Amino acid sequence: MPNLPLTLAVITRNEAACIARCLDSVPFAAEKLVVDSGSDDDTVAVARAHGARVVQQDWLGFGPQRNFATTQCAHDWILVLDADEWLSPELAAELERELPALMAGDAAGALLRRRTIYMGRPLRWYRPSVGEKLARLYHRGRARWTDARVHESLRLDGRAPVFKAPFDHANNPTLVHKQLKVLRYSELKCRDWLDQRKPARMWQAPFVYLLAFLKDYVFRLACLDGWRGFLIAQTAASYALYKRMRYYEMVNNPASVAEAADALEKHRIEH
Repeated sequence: MPNLPLTLAVITRNEAACIARCLDSVPFAAEKLVVDSGSDDDTVAVARAHGARVVQQDWLGFGPQRNFATTQCAHDWILVLDADEWLSPELAAELERELPALMAGDAAGALLRRRTIYMGRPLRWYRPSVGEKLARLYHRGRARWTDARVHESLRLDGRAPVFKAPFDHANNPTLVHKQLKVLRYSELKCRDWLDQRKPARMWQAPFVYLLAFLKDYVFRLACLDGWRGFLIAQTAASYALYKRMRYYEMVNNPASVAEAADALEKHRIEH
């Protein structure tokens, strides 16, 4: 497969178990870049063995880390994947076929459809996990990641066609991984709220939980995926509730910000 003037950019920390699959799924990229934030497993060695150039950068938050990665790429066109994501063979073939024309035009980027693997197999009905459209391919002169510490998004300045075939995402190998991610993501989101001086409104908490559960279980069709769908909706609602409880604690006990950061670092709860 010929190389295209494109960089695959992946941000990592302790992703030795899955980084090879991610990198190997993009054989047409002229450059593979891994921006690592202090892995103490074999992530760096595995990434280099699978053709990646590795740059070390202390963790900045998801948006700033992705913007830093953008500056390190050798090519203007960039494909972003997380370490637990990979291109399906169908999408790899579609990109190889369509990218030359896209990159020669004035498009800002493209949207890719993501298919989620949950508890060992794809979800069939839950809407965010079946063909969810994400901006993951872009020209760095026509796009920029938001500076949010978590739940960042790519802002495209121009048209962005949609590719048909999906890429895959191994969503939280276990519920333990999910709960650890909830702790990390909640901490980052609450730090953003602190910066914005958002009021802590705990009276909203019960309604936030109920509405978040109904949104995912009913309106996003998680109910049709059986008990796996119930677990998806419950963990999403619990995350929405926990963020507000944790933010209330931060506002009322500012010392807890540093104490929690120390605890997360001590137990190496990953990004």
